[in-house]
Amino acid sequence: MTMSKQDLLRKHKEYLFPSQTVYYADPLVTDHASMQYLWDTEGKKYLDFFGGIVTVSVGHTNPKVINKTKAQIDKLQHASTLFPNEAVVALAEKLAQITPGDIKQSYFTNSGTEANETAVQLARIHTGNTEIVALRHGYSGRSALAQGLTAHSSWRKSLPAAHGIVHAMNAYCYRCPLGKTYPSCEVACAKDVEAVIQTCTSGRIAAFLAEPIQGVGGFITPPKEYFKIVFKIVKEYGGLYIDDEVQTAWGRTGKKWFGIEHWEVSPDIITSAKGLGNGIPVGVTMTKPEIAASFQGLQISTFGGNPVTSVTAKAVIDLIEEDKLMDNAYTVGGYFRQKLEELMSKHDVIGDVRGMGLMQAMELVKDRKTKEPAPQETAAVMEEARKRGLLIGKGGLFGNVIRMSPPMNIAKSDVDEAFKMLDESFAAVSPGVAAAAR
Repeated sequence: MTMSKQDLLRKHKEYLFPSQTVYYADPLVTDHASMQYLWDTEGKKYLDFFGGIVTVSVGHTNPKVINKTKAQIDKLQHASTLFPNEAVVALAEKLAQITPGDIKQSYFTNSGTEANETAVQLARIHTGNTEIVALRHGYSGRSALAQGLTAHSSWRKSLPAAHGIVHAMNAYCYRCPLGKTYPSCEVACAKDVEAVIQTCTSGRIAAFLAEPIQGVGGFITPPKEYFKIVFKIVKEYGGLYIDDEVQTAWGRTGKKWFGIEHWEVSPDIITSAKGLGNGIPVGVTMTKPEIAASFQGLQISTFGGNPVTSVTAKAVIDLIEEDKLMDNAYTVGGYFRQKLEELMSKHDVIGDVRGMGLMQAMELVKDRKTKEPAPQETAAVMEEARKRGLLIGKGGLFGNVIRMSPPMNIAKSDVDEAFKMLDESFAAVSPGVAAAAR
């Protein structure tokens, strides 16, 4: 490193937009990483249980991936979508083999934001309708359209009125907007999608867009019946189902390539990014041939399907398949979940534990009865975890959800190490309130 930490942070503040959020009171300046570990510029080692916001799917700088990336850079670094290349065709063919239903064709971009933009544009063209139904607490990206789809006030501050987008209730069972309890509720929140279409749209929609598990929302996980009910409603009103798998795809939820497969629904369009590239920027919109063929006009993506990106993404998928990482996410994720529930039994500040596979969250509250959010305690737990060498994330509308998404090739021993540091961190933040101690 040529700059001191102090100089780097000073220049970061001077030359980068101040709107770029950073974690921790004393920002962590990264230096290098390997597999499940990351080091800062001062030489401190961290167990990374956030993976660059659900992005490092197979470990930092995994040699089985990065060696293929380096070889492709030496061969052909860039060509643009104007010139077909073997790397992008091989990736697209592989995706066609693993996507559910009749989804077969892909359009590559650079991020989840672009993938969602492409999906909405395509749905509007294909159906001839314009209105989109999204969900409260959802997050779809940082562009103007994606912010319009997003239903978090914190991420919509600079947004003018978003036309043609309405938001239905989400399946937030821990904080049910209807005050009901699952399963006696009969998943009443799903039926709100029809009410929103009938009252807030023209009655014909282009699409319904939702994440199987709401990422930024705090890993909110719907009940098993939710998407089947919604899918039927969407079809009755002329819409396509856009499945936002930016965070949930590529085996992250365990056993399945895509999160939505756990709900036994076949979407019309799937969008994804993040874990597909293991840190290399990539976005993809995947759909059925007849939907893809409906696009009108010219279309180009300068960097979409870049040969280096394509080779990297294909290597990630191959590694997940060869090393059976979807099974590992299920097995180690189940063990992780047990440990988090054990933490919940010890620390009253944990109000809920949720998620799937190696995508797990804890919602922190000041009181379990009132469920008053505890954002200060959440920030304090993150600081304590960092002191002990553990990196975790946060989310939720109130900033009170700890989010964890370690690489999918971690072992139970890594979970044990993380559990110890989390336990100590909670004890440091809320000494004397552990339920087991009373």
